[in-house]
Order: sequence, then C-alpha cells, then structure tokens
Amino acid sequence: MSSKFRVACVQMRTGKDIKRNIEQASDLIRAASDKGASFIATPETTHYMELGGKELFTNTKEQAKDLGLKRFRELATELDVHLLIGSLTIKLSKDKVANRSFLISNKGEILATYDKVHMFDVQLESGESYQESKNFKPGKRAVVADIPGASVGLSVCYDLRFPYLYRALAQAGAQILTIPSAFTQTTGEAHWHILLRARAIETGCYVMAPAQGGTHENGRKTYGHSVIVDPWGEVLAEASNDPGVIWADIQLERVSQVRAQIPSLRHDREIVAPAAAL
Repeated sequence: MSSKFRVACVQMRTGKDIKRNIEQASDLIRAASDKGASFIATPETTHYMELGGKELFTNTKEQAKDLGLKRFRELATELDVHLLIGSLTIKLSKDKVANRSFLISNKGEILATYDKVHMFDVQLESGESYQESKNFKPGKRAVVADIPGASVGLSVCYDLRFPYLYRALAQAGAQILTIPSAFTQTTGEAHWHILLRARAIETGCYVMAPAQGGTHENGRKTYGHSVIVDPWGEVLAEASNDPGVIWADIQLERVSQVRAQIPSLRHDREIVAPAAAL
C-alpha cells in the first residue's frame, strides 16, 4: 500500500447461524474489495452474537478450530486484502470465552490479536441487561500492529468510552484506530458519533468503526451507522442501519499534518491525582 489507499467498513446484522453469518460477512468483504478497498474491517461479533447461556459455549470453538477465522484467512489471501475481523467469540475454557479481534494480512497470516479489555456490565432503563464479564474474560494488553504503510491500533466496542486506551495506542505509533462495535440502539443514538469523533480528534488518528445494525435474532437492537472519521474529526463515510459497505480514501500524511497543528500527544504532563473525597 502507498500512504494513500482505500479502506472500508462492513456493517452486519449477525444472527445465530454461524455459517450463514460467515457467508454474509464474506459477501460484504468481497463487495468492499470490489470497491477497491485494500484494508477492510468487520464489526464486533462478526460470526456469532450471543452474550450468554448454554448456546454460547456450545457454539463457540477454540481459535484453532474456528470456522470463521479459517474462512476469513483464506478470503484475505484470495482477495489480496488486509482484514480486521472486528471480533470473533473464541472459547478459552468451559466457562469463559474471549471477544477477540484479528488483524489478518493479505497472505492470510494473523498479524495480531486483541481481546476486548473493558466489559459492558450494565442494567439499562429500557430493561436491557448486559453482563459481559460473567462469560467473557477481559484482555489485559493494548495492541498496535503494522500493515503495509500504516500502524493500526486495535480495540472493541465498549473500549470506546475509555480515552486513555486510545491515547496509549496513538503514542505507541497508531495512525488508524479500529473500533468494531455492536452499540445498543439507545447508547448509539446518544453517544456513538460524539465518542468516535472525539477519539479521532484527541489522537490525530483515522478511525474505522464497523458496526452491527438492526434487530437481531436474539432480540438485541443495535445502532449501526458504521463510520470512517479523519484525524480532524470529519466523518468521511457513514452507513445507515442496514447491512452494507462504506469506504473512503485515506492519506496518512493527514495524520502528520493534524498532529503538527495540534501536538497534544507531545504535551502530556505528570500530575498529582486529586485526593479522594471525604
């Protein structure tokens, strides 16, 4: 890749049938490749969306046996593209799984993996309840990895609300931040665009945020609106609520230009934390 290249985000409405989800993702990745994208990102829970219950552990496989990962590695090679598979649910033990993001080269190699660090444990006013930490094991490390011409910082969904993670990624060299997500309809309407643009502005990075959108087979409602944001906070492309593909041409010199205009990544200061309130 040169410093200027086309990126794309795939938006999905993942259901309970893993094979069908893999085919849907594959078709959309092909469509993105047909548009000329050389780096393509898919959303959180690309091939299976289930937060708990017996089905989660019955249908989830170890990384070496995961059908989706095998298929996506083959597809990256076939299409000669780099893929960010936003996340796959990977079995770790009889009672824990990982929400794991995969960066895959155009040769089908796994360049990096990232396990979602921040768990979404909440009871919403709408009656929806999420307790990710009950079944998912949180990751412990931030990850930056290189694709030709660019450094990519990995994250997943709820991580978006923790700006220190993205600052650490940018200071470690990330030029593109990937934020694959399955934001709820309620929180997406309120905060999705604001948070994504803020992360881009704070770090001077491009942001690629492929998302889940619509009402899923398990009853969950996700916001959609996948976006690609430039380092100044401008939205370059945005989806609606339906499955599909968005794309944009990015130029990495833009990262350097914006960081020269607002060099805040170089201006961190050590401070004394405030005393706890009595």
